[in-house]
Amino acid sequence: MPVQDLLPTDTAMGPLTLKVGDLAGLARYYTAALRLEVIDDGTDAVVLGRRGSAVLRLESAPHLHLPQRGDAGLFHTALLFADRADLAAAVASAARHPLSAYVGSADHLVSEAFYFTDPEGNGIELYVDRPRDSWNWTSDGRGTRSVVMDNLPLPPRDYIERHLTEDAVSQAESRAAGVGHVHLQVGDVGTAQNFYVDVLGFERTAGWHDQALFVSAGGYHHHMAMNVWNSRGAGPRKDTLGLGEVLIRVPSEDEVGALADRLAHAGVANHHTGAELRFEDPWRNRLRVAVDAAPGGIA
Repeated sequence: MPVQDLLPTDTAMGPLTLKVGDLAGLARYYTAALRLEVIDDGTDAVVLGRRGSAVLRLESAPHLHLPQRGDAGLFHTALLFADRADLAAAVASAARHPLSAYVGSADHLVSEAFYFTDPEGNGIELYVDRPRDSWNWTSDGRGTRSVVMDNLPLPPRDYIERHLTEDAVSQAESRAAGVGHVHLQVGDVGTAQNFYVDVLGFERTAGWHDQALFVSAGGYHHHMAMNVWNSRGAGPRKDTLGLGEVLIRVPSEDEVGALADRLAHAGVANHHTGAELRFEDPWRNRLRVAVDAAPGGIA
């Protein structure tokens, strides 16, 4: 892929939109379990975040049903924390909440991660990155690099005991956090690579046979991932609770325009306003690419 067809190196993920059945209940959950603050409290939507910067937008949709297990859609939203103390505080808070479902944890070599499910079944990853200079990359000899990741044990109780601090607990709302990556369920990995790499302009950073794909911009381990673990063969999504919209931030209108051209060339319908671009992937997952004044890094 020519360099000009890639997303810019300072691409970043923006706040994720979830369609929820119980707006007030989910807002209470995220403020209590993840110590997010209410930034905008509307009748039909609530925006949550940290330090005034949005992380999640909850959109009221009580008329919709929950997705089926095998449907395409959201696998998890991954919230990135600045350091291990902040991550430990978030994990401890989420684990104490009676409506959290703990799913597991892993040392991925590039990051340390803990997984939960919210009361409406939306997956949540809480993670911290290891330093970039500690990430290992391999090459296939044809110029394609892959980052080395794994799923090593990461006991949560031991992690909290080693890294939790009083400051991280008492000042959680004032600590930085943002969407580090978004992981989707799709019908097949090949189609996902054609769309997210060949059309959108992410670079492939890792894969797991024909089961999962990891992509990024600027040498990050992954900004997005797609898997078929629960959804192999899934077709286009119905309008359900769960994933509402994935937001990708780029630094200028030039990048938005270049992507609009790539989408048009690939025959992907889109709505382009200049500063932002709205479209859907092959499974009708909604995406928006928009200009951000300060992309790249925790919100």
